Amino acid sequence: MKTQCAVALAVAAGIGLGAVAVQGLHAQAKPKAYVITESEIIDQQAYKEFAPKAAEANKALGGQYLARGGKIAALEGEPPKRVTISVYDSFEQAQASRTSEVRKAFASLRAKALKTRSYIVEGLPN
Repeated sequence: MKTQCAVALAVAAGIGLGAVAVQGLHAQAKPKAYVITESEIIDQQAYKEFAPKAAEANKALGGQYLARGGKIAALEGEPPKRVTISVYDSFEQAQASRTSEVRKAFASLRAKALKTRSYIVEGLPN
């Protein structure tokens, strides 16, 4: 009887520890963050100089393009001229990428090349 009680207690403790461990792993998973930029090219020459720098900075700062200047169809209202969507591992990483020294170095070129509106959207947890 003593052995059966000890086994039952060990099984219950194992289940409890397993549940706590799984819950802890889920809590550690951060949702991805998406930077959405609506833009209009206002200076084609400046844009040709800007685009490769932006792509290089996006990659260096941990971003990955999901969409970049493809076909757009409006579902409601007027569509933007151009849309770029980048994904980052976290909201904080996305924010840091937008205020980085790398991006500040070509901010004036960006302002000359594009009229933009950008925002960060946090995705659902994994």
